[in-house]
Amino acid sequence: MLTKEVCASAEQSVLCWLATSDESGQPNVSPKEVFAVLDSQHIVVANIASPKSAKNIRINQKVCLSFIDIFVQKGFKIIGTATELKPTAPEYSHWVAPLLAMAGDRYPIHSVLVIKATAVEPIVAPSYRLYPAETSEESQTQAALRTYGVNRGKRP
Repeated sequence: MLTKEVCASAEQSVLCWLATSDESGQPNVSPKEVFAVLDSQHIVVANIASPKSAKNIRINQKVCLSFIDIFVQKGFKIIGTATELKPTAPEYSHWVAPLLAMAGDRYPIHSVLVIKATAVEPIVAPSYRLYPAETSEESQTQAALRTYGVNRGKRP
């Protein structure tokens, strides 16, 4: 389900967005900085400063996680179920390993949110569908670079 294309897109993304909901059904969307595709079915997210996301997952396991490349304006939406694993869980070390490699000593990981994908859908900017003849990844990238004022000059 989590193909090489999905994995590559996740690796290029700086943030992902995790949507959960509380006991009354109120949605909550929260950015996550430390996350990784673990295998073909699971994405792991570090609970660094996410007590509300963790609490919501304990109440309602249904989640949606999304990530995009802001320059190309493409990405993926992962629909699935999530489980919170605390450091006392026997299997915790397996799930936290890639997150520790990313976070190092910089961030404390309070628990791991393990997301099992049940569906994957592409996310694309409307321009790709509305103006397919004139929209390409290169044109979207150039427009985003202008919009964000980013210059991809040579690095020293």
